[in-house]
Amino acid sequence: MDEKKLQGIVEAVLFTLGNQVEIKKLSEVAEVSEEEILKAADRLIKKYEKDDSGVMLIRINNSLQLCTKTSLYDYLIKVAHSKKQLSLSDSALETLSIIAYKQPVTRLQIEHIRGVSCARAIDKLIEYDLVQELGRMNAPGRPLLFGTTDEFLRSFGVKSLSDLPELNEERMEDFREEAEIEARKEMEEQELKGKGESPENPIPVGI
Repeated sequence: MDEKKLQGIVEAVLFTLGNQVEIKKLSEVAEVSEEEILKAADRLIKKYEKDDSGVMLIRINNSLQLCTKTSLYDYLIKVAHSKKQLSLSDSALETLSIIAYKQPVTRLQIEHIRGVSCARAIDKLIEYDLVQELGRMNAPGRPLLFGTTDEFLRSFGVKSLSDLPELNEERMEDFREEAEIEARKEMEEQELKGKGESPENPIPVGI
């Protein structure tokens, strides 16, 4: 297929749908390979950057999306009905960081790391569509697991979780140890609750 025609197809589909579209779906629509779609997308990205266009093409995991450039936000809010701001407290940002680097993770695991309740912070992150429920842990009590969304990647300008800044080795090791300790604690506490026992007041052995 002609290179410019393929770029036009990608633009038309993304503009019409207005949301992210899987690369696989674009390849099916255009009847070309996914590699050709990616090449067309790369050319479009460079084109928008060079032409100082008001829009840009971004890749989120295995999808593409046309977006307005963030540098033009001040102009866009003049014609928008309301100004929606993403305002996160330090507590929410800390919670989001833990979820991003440790997902899938339970609320109890997050609270073990932060040392305080995170229910409100998690609710706020879900409200902003930065965090979502990923199912339940296969453990007693079946606690909910949380992870980040595509909106999180879009908001922080990264293509995938692998593009997140790397933590230093010392901090990564701390995270691993914390994760193992928290997971063990959570499973032990859930098992005790299932038996009707209290982790604070275990039944004495030998009585």
